Amino acid sequence: MTRSPSFVLGYHGCSRETAERAIAGELTLLWSDTSRDWLGAGVYFWEGDPLRALEWANWKVRQGSYAEAAVIGAVIDLRHCLDLAARENIVMLESAYESFIAVQKESGLEIPQNLPASGRPEKDLTQRFLDCAVFRHLHAGLVEAGDPKAPPYDTVRGIFTEGNRVYPGSGFYNQTHVQIAVRTDECILGVFWPKPYPDVNQ
Repeated sequence: MTRSPSFVLGYHGCSRETAERAIAGELTLLWSDTSRDWLGAGVYFWEGDPLRALEWANWKVRQGSYAEAAVIGAVIDLRHCLDLAARENIVMLESAYESFIAVQKESGLEIPQNLPASGRPEKDLTQRFLDCAVFRHLHAGLVEAGDPKAPPYDTVRGIFTEGNRVYPGSGFYNQTHVQIAVRTDECILGVFWPKPYPDVNQ
């Protein structure tokens, strides 16, 4: 069981209205719980990267979802973390996938697929229907088992390679990032306005 004792700084892209109300303590940050969430349901943060959070919030403005983009910083206690940089957790995720597939086949249900979004590189599977379903299956299994030695996860952390090569032949991509899905509100110890990174709060 992986427990991460250190705190991390996460950055949450959202609307200016949501940011101001969260900073004022008037609301808690909202869960994302769609069928294509990369790490399953939770409050999403980019670890250590306010500009990546701003890119996402500005995209929501262009989509017409937000009137104005903003970024909130948060101090996050990962606690009981499904950290997908740890080998043991990759093994657990693989087992959850195999169990999920068996359940779907036995029930005669469709197996969802990860898909690229329109206009994105084929390798960027940003519509994560399969991954989300596997995470939901994994979490539901832990809750159902009720084993105190294997409690449900408070957070999920994943590293994602995304975007275009930084330069020809590079092994690095310009939108690679670390995301955290916080599933337990108490893991968010505090929120704040970030330092004046270029355009973060514009």
